[in-house]
Amino acid sequence: VQLQASGGGLVQTGGSLRLSCAASGRAFETAVMAWFRQAPEKDRVLVGYISFGAGRSLYTISNEDRFTVSGDAAKKTGYLQMNSLKPEDTAVYYCALGPTLSSMTFWGQGTLVTVSS
Repeated sequence: VQLQASGGGLVQTGGSLRLSCAASGRAFETAVMAWFRQAPEKDRVLVGYISFGAGRSLYTISNEDRFTVSGDAAKKTGYLQMNSLKPEDTAVYYCALGPTLSSMTFWGQGTLVTVSS
């Protein structure tokens, strides 16, 4: 399985971005796709995740009220909608995929989000 994250870029404070994470390779019936971010000189932290099961989205969890996690199991793609962005949201955002949240097996290459003040 390969993950391709996209949608990052430069945005002004208060703006929005939608990140996508497309999975290629074998289909997944049951999996968790998670979003993490890592700011400069900081640890990588979990932003949110979506659980897929039986070929559909089961539930999503977001650790940030301004962010919404969603996904399309048929397209094997997850999304991270980020609104009201702040400079402190500047980070490299990674998507990851695994059977459970504690077992992220596959990682995308990361996409940089820069929020200017």
